[in-house]
Amino acid sequence: MELNKQELKQAGLPFLLMIAGAGMSILFIVIFSELAEEMLENEINAIDEAVIQRINKIENGTLDQIMIFVTELGSVWFLSLCTLAAIIALWVKAKDKLGILFLLIAIGGGGALTKLLKYLYARGRPSINPEIDAIGYSFPSGHSMGSLIFYGFIAYLIARSSRKLLTKWIAIIVAGFLVVWIGFTRIYLGAHYPSDVLAGHLAGAIWLLISILTLEWIKWKKVNSIKVTRIFKQIINQSKNI
Repeated sequence: MELNKQELKQAGLPFLLMIAGAGMSILFIVIFSELAEEMLENEINAIDEAVIQRINKIENGTLDQIMIFVTELGSVWFLSLCTLAAIIALWVKAKDKLGILFLLIAIGGGGALTKLLKYLYARGRPSINPEIDAIGYSFPSGHSMGSLIFYGFIAYLIARSSRKLLTKWIAIIVAGFLVVWIGFTRIYLGAHYPSDVLAGHLAGAIWLLISILTLEWIKWKKVNSIKVTRIFKQIINQSKNI
C-alpha cells in the first residue's frame, strides 16, 4: 500500500501544476479583456503615443536593419519553416506523435485566433508598410502572438525532454528574449502600437497554455490511468489473500 501512496503523490504534483496553469490562463484572459476594452475606448492611446515617441528617439540606419532582420524571425513564412523543421525533428528523433499534433494545433490554432481577433477589434495600424508585413488590422500583433506560441512551445518541449538542466534554462531564456525582441521590433518599425504587442503576447500566452495544458492532461491521464488500474488490481489481490 505504501507504493500506492507514493504513486498517487507523484501523480498529484503534475495535476496541481495543471490547475495553476489553468488559473494563469484565466488571469491572462481577464488582463487581455481589460486591455482590449481600454483600446476600444481610446483610453490607452496616450500611453501608446508616449512609448512610440520615446522609441523614435533611438532610431538610426544601422538599428533599422537589425530590427528588420529580427522582425522576420516572427513572420508567418519563417515560423512556418521552423514548424516544419520541428515536426521533422520530433518525428525522426522521438516519434513524438502527440508533440507533433499539439505543435500543429498551437501554431494553426494560434494563427486562426489571430485573424479572428484582428477582425473583431479592427484597429488600424500606426503605419502601413508591406515590406515589413505591416498590412491589415493591428490589434493584436500577429508577430508577437505567433512568436510567443512557437518559441514558447519549443522551449516547453525542450524543458520536458531529458536534456541537461542548463540546456533547458538556456532554451527558456533564449525563447523569452526572442519573443520580447520581436515584439519590440514591431513598435520600432511602426507596424504596431505597444498595446498591440502586449495584447499579442497575452493572447499568445493564453493559447500556448491551453495547448500545453491539454497535452499535459492527455499524458497525465494516460500514465495515471495505468497506475490506478495497477493499484486497483493490487488491492483486489491483497483482499483475496486476507
